[in-house]
Amino acid sequence: MEHNQVMPHMGHDLYLSYVGAETDIIFNKGIDLPGFASYLLLETDKGKEILRGYYSSLIELARKHGVGAILDSATWVANRDRGALISQSSQSLERLNIEAIDIIAQMRKQYADVSIILCAQVGPRGDGYAPKDLMTAQEAESYHNEQIETLSRTDADFICGSTICYPEEAIGIVRSAGRYGKAIAISFTVETDGCLPTGISLKDAILAVDEATDAAAIYFMVNCAHPDHFSRVLVDEPWLQRVKGLVANASRCSHAELDAAETLDDGDPVELGVQLADLRRKFPHISILGGCCGTDMRHMKNIAEQAQRAVS
Repeated sequence: MEHNQVMPHMGHDLYLSYVGAETDIIFNKGIDLPGFASYLLLETDKGKEILRGYYSSLIELARKHGVGAILDSATWVANRDRGALISQSSQSLERLNIEAIDIIAQMRKQYADVSIILCAQVGPRGDGYAPKDLMTAQEAESYHNEQIETLSRTDADFICGSTICYPEEAIGIVRSAGRYGKAIAISFTVETDGCLPTGISLKDAILAVDEATDAAAIYFMVNCAHPDHFSRVLVDEPWLQRVKGLVANASRCSHAELDAAETLDDGDPVELGVQLADLRRKFPHISILGGCCGTDMRHMKNIAEQAQRAVS
């Protein structure tokens, strides 16, 4: 099966990605985000400035280290079911999805000297930690068509289905992106044993998605898990060449423990950077590193510094 090894517009061999803003906003800034929906920040000028601050910090970090930056939109839970839980209509979701891409497109224009890629985030239909009512691939495609069609009308370079828990939903997302002519990446999350929340191995999930979609995804990633949880399953086999990114949690806690946590576990920023850099050193084809839940710019700084040393 043929597939794109890297995105054709990637100008660097390392890109930084930061998708940990929600936990930082909630726990460190004391701002409520109902439904974990950072796109709600787009409703106020103050909220937009908060988002711009995260993007600016990431871009400045990338510039300092001579690497690229992937700007991930605040649209991870901006889908119909997750939006309905916080009283968002289909009309408001359409508007906010578009505005979320507009803000990162503006950031790219502002920092024209940095290699920046715009990623439209799509999340799972249900709970990213404890999936229920699993869909078939056909059902997942039908469900995600609504958000992906909206995102396909924006300046996003590609779409990433993140914190996906089972292959059928990933297959539906890949097929939906193909329907609307957008490049698509898939990022699975894993539990402490390195398997997806449904119990399937990362290897088998990736192979299943590729088999069902003729390897249409541009690459796969792992996000929302600590390196201790996934490093053991990253083995030097052909399927691993499809994994291009690792966007890690700061905490070693399980997803169930994180769900129940009332305080933020920000782990060890230096150690996290070392662990991700070690994996990049071991697997040089991995070109995207970053932070997910519990991380902030301290973690991103250490990730950038350690990753740079890994290839110097």
